[in-house]
Amino acid sequence: MAAALPRGVRNCNPGNIDYNPRNTWNGQLGLEQGVANPRFARFDSPENGIRALGKLLINYRGKDGMPGVGGPGIDTVRETVSRWAPGNENNTEAYIAAVTAKLGVKANDVINIKDVRTLRVVVGAIIAHECANYRYPDVVFNEGIRRALA
Repeated sequence: MAAALPRGVRNCNPGNIDYNPRNTWNGQLGLEQGVANPRFARFDSPENGIRALGKLLINYRGKDGMPGVGGPGIDTVRETVSRWAPGNENNTEAYIAAVTAKLGVKANDVINIKDVRTLRVVVGAIIAHECANYRYPDVVFNEGIRRALA
């Protein structure tokens, strides 16, 4: 039955974060196992996978954004999703549309990713997109968000 779960759920990595041995995420176990072409990190718990997803989104704020979009740094849904899910691998415009619809903003509106509601919605929308609308129990999701903001 576990094989029927989305890959990100099986890896406790609901954002499908690429494995990088230089990253020392809390609870990161290493490269995923049991797939033909391993690529993604594996975590010890979904809470730590959700934490890593949230921390990455928060860290994006300090990276260079798109010229003429939002303010300095990555601070819009368009910039965030374009960085998270580049067009060479994803239908980025559809991804942006899904996140903005859930957040209730326009793609180029400035957002505060450190706001708990904003982070919850964006992380939840990414998990839904990456993991075939999989939904974690509230207690698991909330703990992952709490850890990301700690």
